[in-house]
Amino acid sequence: MKRLIILFFLLIISVGCKTKEKQEVKTIDEQSTVPDLVIAFGSCNMHNVENKLWDDVLANDPTHWIWGGDVIYSDTDDMSLMAQHYAIQMAQIGYDDIRTQTEVHGTWDDHDYGLNDGGLEFVAKVESQQLFLDFLEVPENSERRNREGIYYAKTITTEKGRINLIVLDTRYFRTALTPSADPDKRYDPNPDEEGTILGDAQWTWLEKELNTSKADFNLIVSSIQVLSTEHGFETWGNMPHEVEKLKKVISASEAKGVVILSGDRHISEFSKTTMQGLNYPLIDFTSSGMTHSYSSFDGEPNKFRHGDVVSDLSFGVLKFNFEAKTINMQMRGDDNILQQELTQTY
Repeated sequence: MKRLIILFFLLIISVGCKTKEKQEVKTIDEQSTVPDLVIAFGSCNMHNVENKLWDDVLANDPTHWIWGGDVIYSDTDDMSLMAQHYAIQMAQIGYDDIRTQTEVHGTWDDHDYGLNDGGLEFVAKVESQQLFLDFLEVPENSERRNREGIYYAKTITTEKGRINLIVLDTRYFRTALTPSADPDKRYDPNPDEEGTILGDAQWTWLEKELNTSKADFNLIVSSIQVLSTEHGFETWGNMPHEVEKLKKVISASEAKGVVILSGDRHISEFSKTTMQGLNYPLIDFTSSGMTHSYSSFDGEPNKFRHGDVVSDLSFGVLKFNFEAKTINMQMRGDDNILQQELTQTY
């Protein structure tokens, strides 16, 4: 009997040691997948509708939040009214946690610019710019206050590497689009290389940013999609020559790890293409929308699409590993559910 008791205790000790060993291995494995940096982004946010995703955004522990456009829906040239809309958004439940726990960046799109599908013709764009910069809490003495357009760059530096955040303005300088006769489309591509999306000054600035970048990754924020060009709504594809120009600028710069972040469409998707002179694929990660989405989406062409379209509420997450030179890109929804992901090595 005494021998049986001793054997029983030895068995318990043995099982306990194995369990502890497994737990230790699991902990090491979990540590190896911890990203070096997490950035979250999103777009299409009704200021007067509850945003149910803010707690889910923070559950991913991002250090930076990027607005991809349509921070508010304020299609107006009444700046007093627009200021009220920004105040409502600033007071929105959950957004104060974003402001205090992350560094906030972003661009505008048409509905926070002030004119639906608007471009350089918008009469209140100068005043609107100041309200947008107020919302982002940009200091009064910043050069961004005196520059036409809201484009800017920010280097995010960590102990393990750097990310160059390049925020574009696709509204302030954008020239006219070509209306489509097709009832299923809003616009056709402009003829004969006509028009510009960024304008001369911003193009010169962007080229310099990419050519001089020493960062491990370069994130280009565009409020509208770059690679998805066939749907007939707003897209860089309405000016095909501008798409080609952007590709050439990226390739010629030899900048590392260029990724495009876009919004606008009320759907989320990955678009991906190879480019001559670039030793990695160019990805356009579209994340939209946060308070309302294209829930009745039943398909549209996109020859560059990678994976499926997500038409539920969503936001984007990017998890960086500098040593492995990878970005894990995720679409996430309410309750932080993982909707789709793509991991790319650069």
